[in-house]
Amino acid sequence: MTTRIGRRGVIGAGLGLAGGLAMPAIGRAATIFRIGILTDLTGPNSNSNGEGTVTATHMAAEDYMAKNPGVKIDILVADYQSKPDIATAIARDWIDWHDVAVISNVNNSAAALAISSLVQEKNRAALFTGPASSDLTGKACSANQVHWTYDTWALGRCTGGALVADGGTSWYFVAADYTFGKLLAHDTGRAVVAAGGKILGTVYHPFPNTTDFSSFLLQAKASGAKVIGLANSGDNTVNCVKQAREFGITKDGTRLAALLLTIPDVHALGLNDAQGLVLTEAFYWDLNADTRKFGHRFAARMKGVMPNMLQAGDFSANTHMLKAAHVLGLDKAAKDGRALIAQMKAMPTDDIAFGKGTIRIDGRKLNPMYLFQVKSPAESHYPWDYYKLLRTVPADQAFRPLDQGGCSLVHA
Repeated sequence: MTTRIGRRGVIGAGLGLAGGLAMPAIGRAATIFRIGILTDLTGPNSNSNGEGTVTATHMAAEDYMAKNPGVKIDILVADYQSKPDIATAIARDWIDWHDVAVISNVNNSAAALAISSLVQEKNRAALFTGPASSDLTGKACSANQVHWTYDTWALGRCTGGALVADGGTSWYFVAADYTFGKLLAHDTGRAVVAAGGKILGTVYHPFPNTTDFSSFLLQAKASGAKVIGLANSGDNTVNCVKQAREFGITKDGTRLAALLLTIPDVHALGLNDAQGLVLTEAFYWDLNADTRKFGHRFAARMKGVMPNMLQAGDFSANTHMLKAAHVLGLDKAAKDGRALIAQMKAMPTDDIAFGKGTIRIDGRKLNPMYLFQVKSPAESHYPWDYYKLLRTVPADQAFRPLDQGGCSLVHA
């Protein structure tokens, strides 16, 4: 069962998971476990989260129900308009009135920090697969949440450090004016300075409704920086790249650093505009046989669109969560978020999208990060053949060291 809540309330409901697999055996009551997805279905991050997030979560639920036919996974979906107060109101209603056990995705960092407080209050679990804030495993860590896929520290270290080493020694940031953009610029800035570079300034643009970035880009260009760091995401980053090309900002060798750009965004840009961009993802569908298998399964349900790291993270996190809930017992897992998260941390992770991994005590899911360069049209030989791998950062090096985040769980 899938229930969707849009900008005007509930907009539809219907069987959206595994058909007959969602039905219990005749004469037996189903065990029902509910997941609530808070995501962007219509805004600037809908391509990188959105319907792909819903599809990936369905895939994880289907896999679990195929092995456990007496269990029904209900998934509730809401577009919370990138507003923390709306996200919190929806999640509170889900927990209080619909017995939702787990809140998943939450692609906005400010909203994720609000949901973090709520799941602690209600003792439910949160799988943060969409937001980037490294504070979620730092000063805002908790025993009721895990942070999957990536964060601002990893993005900044991988992309920032690589471009400084390649001659990009001076930076100016164009950043989204909210928690995520500020922290991404800050974490990247620290990585740039640590690598021997310098920061010339930052300009912030309103989020989420900015579409004209010309004044922000021209201000960055006027600084003389060798690299303009785009500390935004989704359609905002796509528009920045397009407008930078239109204004000729990169013709003299100034480089753009797309600090959070994923493969649906590259597809939207097209290789003519995106070629040469250096970016970091935790997943690429064409990395190996397993990622290709997952990618093609996903694409078959998404009209040929391949998954990005966030959507692969939705699948990976929910797959592991359901395994942990099964070990713990679904009834207990549904009511005791702290116990569910503890069980997730106690078990190694292993799935077709991310492979094997672990979860640290601070809630950080450890996985490699990959530095890619976007191919030119001539280098791309088949659909979605967009990246060439420049560097693999091992899982134990990709994320902030455990003792540097300030998480209260580390020394508890």
